[in-house]
Amino acid sequence: MFARAHTFTIDGFQTRHVTVEVDIRAGLPAFAVVGLADAAVREARERVRAAIRNSGYEFPARRITANLAPGDVPKAGPALDLPLACAVLAASGQLTSRLLESHALYGELALDGGLRASRGTLAVAQATARAGLKCLLLCAESASEALLVEGLSVAAASSLRAATRVLSGGAAEPLARARTASGGARVSRAREEELPGAPDLSDIRGQHHAVRALVIAAAGGHNSLLSGPPGTGKTMLAQRLESILPPLSRSEAIDVTRIHSLAGHVAGGLVRRRPFRAPHHSITAAGLVGGSRRGSLGEAVLAHNGVLFLDELTEFARPTLEALRQPLEEGRIAIARARHSAVYPASFMLIAATNPCPCGYAGSAERCRCNEADFARHRRKLSGPLLDRIDLLAQLPHDGVYEPSAAPLTSSKRARERVLQARERQSARLADDGISVNAHMNARMLKRHIRLDTRTQEMLREAHKMGMLSARGQHRVLRVARTIADLRGSGSVAARDVGAAIALRTESGLAGMRAA
Repeated sequence: MFARAHTFTIDGFQTRHVTVEVDIRAGLPAFAVVGLADAAVREARERVRAAIRNSGYEFPARRITANLAPGDVPKAGPALDLPLACAVLAASGQLTSRLLESHALYGELALDGGLRASRGTLAVAQATARAGLKCLLLCAESASEALLVEGLSVAAASSLRAATRVLSGGAAEPLARARTASGGARVSRAREEELPGAPDLSDIRGQHHAVRALVIAAAGGHNSLLSGPPGTGKTMLAQRLESILPPLSRSEAIDVTRIHSLAGHVAGGLVRRRPFRAPHHSITAAGLVGGSRRGSLGEAVLAHNGVLFLDELTEFARPTLEALRQPLEEGRIAIARARHSAVYPASFMLIAATNPCPCGYAGSAERCRCNEADFARHRRKLSGPLLDRIDLLAQLPHDGVYEPSAAPLTSSKRARERVLQARERQSARLADDGISVNAHMNARMLKRHIRLDTRTQEMLREAHKMGMLSARGQHRVLRVARTIADLRGSGSVAARDVGAAIALRTESGLAGMRAA
């Protein structure tokens, strides 16, 4: 006898429709799975056999062949257990196959017949809706993710026995738990600073220039570099960036939830807080951008729509940092390997922190012992093309940094209000361009949205002649200037906005730091 079931497999960032075909015929008892199945899928034979028997069904003592079509697409993961088991039961006459043609099945089976959650549920739900299937049947714990896809019917089951009841026309298990999990996601929308003991910009004493640069970066989605001696508050400041960022929009939250679901990091519900990833400087290039194995996601991908914080930037291996060039410029990562290729979204804010020299005390004759060769080696760790992709440089001086009685420049609450207002202005202005922040404007958009007077144009030309700005640097200066104008509520970019943006450019800042 023959039966067919529908499911999906995760292939990098994509989901592929898989048809599970099971044929049962007379012969020596055997269970073969064909169709480029990986080890987890091949091991499904034992899980399916035990789950069927422990659920009160009979496992056919005949020759069973399961084909996973299309045969040229690799199949990975244990989530094919449920469709395999249901197709075996249908082919052996123990389950009606009427609903198998209209339902997608997704989930891992326990040996006792229980149904477990599998990674990538949201991606599978989106693919189910695109494929035109009527319903997605999966573990109740994962239903909250699937419910995020509008217009998709979701049926929950806690065991193989419950799944067969649904496929026979019976009632599915209530989705109360799934809705509770989804509602719990709304709790996570609360910003971190509203929780007791959360980092706040009011903790920062002094370093007003760096605080202003951080607010500008948050308002426009700009990449930033914090430079200064040890103990000046670079890491402390960077860790407070998350507290002034706006909440994710629904479309952004869906994208973030999908990525973290593919990585197996989502317990259920919609992710509301922007990712903040801070990998250690010993990370490899594959760990940062992905590709160490098929389907692995790097830190840059996990930081999509959020922040990637690289502390002690010059301690990272140079090839690791160079791997960030493409995502910083294009907002995506294209990985090509011998047997597979994939494209992942990676639109994030980069914030980095570094010391000005190997010992960290450049400019202090009493404490710095670095010579010109040490400075040269330190600078070589950061290439010009990489620095050219950083919009803002904030230098944190050692003198007058900490004054316990001094009043903070601002708090996270007040800074976030300014950031939200600036983002609203950007969203309204850039709505027709398909972007929402100034940092993503291209040359055509800059020309349309920014009008410069003669004085401002001359200022940019002089900066270019002096070697302070490259062609890309001029575009980034204009983006930052547009953000500064948005923060002060201006509809036009003035000369002072461009001047402030040039002062925060990486080339001029690093030149001065090196001279020190």
